Amino acid sequence: MSKLSLDRILQSQGFGTRKYCRALIDDGEVAIAGQVQTSYKNAIDTDGLVLTVFDEEWVYREQLYIALHKPANFECSRKPSHHPGVLTLLPEQFTWRDVQPVGRLDHDTTGMLLMSDDGPFIHAQSSPKRHIPKIYQATTQDPVTPELVAQLLGGVKLHDEPAPLAAVSCVQRGVHLLEIVLEQGKYHQVKRMLAAAGNHCSALHRAAIGQLTLASLGLAEGEWCFLEPAQLDLLVPLA
Repeated sequence: MSKLSLDRILQSQGFGTRKYCRALIDDGEVAIAGQVQTSYKNAIDTDGLVLTVFDEEWVYREQLYIALHKPANFECSRKPSHHPGVLTLLPEQFTWRDVQPVGRLDHDTTGMLLMSDDGPFIHAQSSPKRHIPKIYQATTQDPVTPELVAQLLGGVKLHDEPAPLAAVSCVQRGVHLLEIVLEQGKYHQVKRMLAAAGNHCSALHRAAIGQLTLASLGLAEGEWCFLEPAQLDLLVPLA
């Protein structure tokens, strides 16, 4: 249990500077349990706290853990260059909280993208040492063959990589569709592996990270949700 002044609480949740948060309170825009707050100085218990700001409810969260169903043509960058950034799909408060993507998906790749303002979490989830599998659905330009699957499972040599890279699992799901499980997370890895094996990736979708699947979250493209502790527990290596 912790107690903070209301202006600090609002600032921590991404509503702006302390000065701006105090102005929100002075203007009667902040309520707790239906009671409009008139002072920023009162110490308020953050445990289970629900704020109403501009008539919209916000649950106090010390850290943010988010899953986004990334659409195509969005960049995983805070400073995008050619396409809109994924942060434009989230509430503005999250930018104030320095929410960042956990790893990257190419602008034309769709699927599950984790985002957080928790630095150690971002580092842990991005580290190849944890061997967290990521499941991809790759649409190929040419038909899938048993030889292609065998190559991806056996390992293919990529430029600038000291050793061949192999898929943890590779299963044909259609004439032009592969389900590929990787742990390394190298740059453009699925696309480069398919090219090295003599095919071409025409579309790519990340369906799961660890044991957390995008389907279980029920998110349409462009939608996001908070991840609760039980869901965070699934972001681990497969048993």
